[in-house]
Amino acid sequence: MSTTATDLHNFLRTRRSIRRFKSDRVPDSVIQTILATATFAPSAHNRQPWRFVIVEDSSARKRLAEAMAVDFQRDLESDNVPPEKIQAQVTRSKERITSAPVTILLCLDMSEMDSYPDKRRTKAEFRMTVQSVAAAGMQLLLAAHAEGLGGVWACWPLFTQETIQKTLSLPESWEPQGMVFLGFPAVVPVARERKPLAEIVREI
Repeated sequence: MSTTATDLHNFLRTRRSIRRFKSDRVPDSVIQTILATATFAPSAHNRQPWRFVIVEDSSARKRLAEAMAVDFQRDLESDNVPPEKIQAQVTRSKERITSAPVTILLCLDMSEMDSYPDKRRTKAEFRMTVQSVAAAGMQLLLAAHAEGLGGVWACWPLFTQETIQKTLSLPESWEPQGMVFLGFPAVVPVARERKPLAEIVREI
């Protein structure tokens, strides 16, 4: 039986942000397939500025979690968050990184993008690159959904880019943008209410 447009729309609408995973290992072949599909996202000038870092080794994930936690705690302390809340938030963030079967770091690389002599176009070019990486990240999440996996996007790397680069020995041009946690869902949340189109669409 052929897949209809309705089937595809239903598939897209059933993707959820999954935060709790089973302990089952995700096969390497599945990860590679997901990443290959992610690269078919649109990108500015077709430069494909996305870079992916698979962090699957338990020791590497622990090392990354501990390093990011230092920056996170420092920022919370500067915000005068109560110590007990700081401890709870830092512990939760470390558990997210160490408990997910697969962590994929999304990075952007400006080295192949256009350069301009003025700030306005330079800023626009950077934003185009960010949008390109974000498109690949969404494609990655949908590809994972197609494989029966769940995933969730975290933006924490934006607050601790240098620490991540140093901890994972990344190339200087690989700028961390986001982190996707993947695995087989342990809990699938119900869909949250969406804003009606009348509130978010303007016809001109």
